[in-house]
Amino acid sequence: MILKTFRWAFAVTALGLAAGVLYDGWAAFGIVAILAVLEISLSFDNAVVNAGILKKMNAFWQKIFLTVGVLIAVFGMRLVFPVVIVAITAKLNPYDAVQLAVTDKDRYQQLVTDAHPAIAAFGGMFLLMIFLDFIFEDRDIKWLAWLERPLAKLGKVDMLSVCIALVVLLVTAFTFATHAHQHGGAHADKAQTVLISGIAGLITYMVVGGLSGYFENKLEEEEEREEEAERSGGNGSPVKLAGQAAFFMFLYLEVLDASFSFDGVIGAFAITNDIVLMALGLGIGAMYVRSLTVYLVRQGTLDDYVYLEHGAHYAIGALAVILMVTIQYQINEIITGLVGVVLIGWSFWSSVRRNKALAAAEGPTETDSVPVP
Repeated sequence: MILKTFRWAFAVTALGLAAGVLYDGWAAFGIVAILAVLEISLSFDNAVVNAGILKKMNAFWQKIFLTVGVLIAVFGMRLVFPVVIVAITAKLNPYDAVQLAVTDKDRYQQLVTDAHPAIAAFGGMFLLMIFLDFIFEDRDIKWLAWLERPLAKLGKVDMLSVCIALVVLLVTAFTFATHAHQHGGAHADKAQTVLISGIAGLITYMVVGGLSGYFENKLEEEEEREEEAERSGGNGSPVKLAGQAAFFMFLYLEVLDASFSFDGVIGAFAITNDIVLMALGLGIGAMYVRSLTVYLVRQGTLDDYVYLEHGAHYAIGALAVILMVTIQYQINEIITGLVGVVLIGWSFWSSVRRNKALAAAEGPTETDSVPVP
């Protein structure tokens, strides 16, 4: 099962590492390997959240996620996205941006770094909205009940998550503007960029998330009809998202993946400013995240370990905060990766404890209770 699910990830790893050696020797091999590990550690929470969405989609759209989705993730976000950012911020055409990435790597890195506030504001707001909408929803299963119960009550207030997100964005932009003013105003104009980018992230979430939520509700209505048909003696079958519903859910997944990849792309510059090595390393990592997503779906891991989804969303919240903080301050990528790993590990451990407690509460099995003659 593992070999079948991860076979493409293993193949891409071999090809990527070999390409790194051919491109720039064994030093490049090490850089590509480090970048792949960085991407996997930063994106494990992405795989868990993706799995929660992907399991609702039919087999066709799951295959689309693994083929077209991989092309978008690997080539779109890890290779094309940094070039597009440079082209927009430096007001260059795409060809000149590619030339700059290949011939003047230091200047290219500087331009991407200059664009970081806008990238972080967009991604941070998108991820923050995912986290807020999750914690403000009243759920049957609660992980940190002492925190989630009162937050679920607060969630009954309309548009609360949007209000909180906008307050966070205003505080971030104001802090950035104040700091720029105190230090000569070199980045004062970027405070406005942060504000605009953050609002763009919020709008993107509301449009894409709203459409996917609308179709998800239609799916739930269909499931209720199927259950009613089963109770009436008909042949009900599990309903999976297809057509328009699956398309918008796929679109939501891609925007989500893009938001997750921002920190990986920016963090990669701490290791190398070579766009080819960056694309190879992050591309390998993206393949493992995709394969892990499918593995979680097929194994039913989210159903067996019910707190995993909670841990992943708390990791999303932490990543959103980290992205907003990095607009002004530098945070080591190791910290960013460890936060997600710790939260998901904690939620997994809590799930195991819960399963053991439920098994113990059920008592001895029927075979155990049969008296021996």
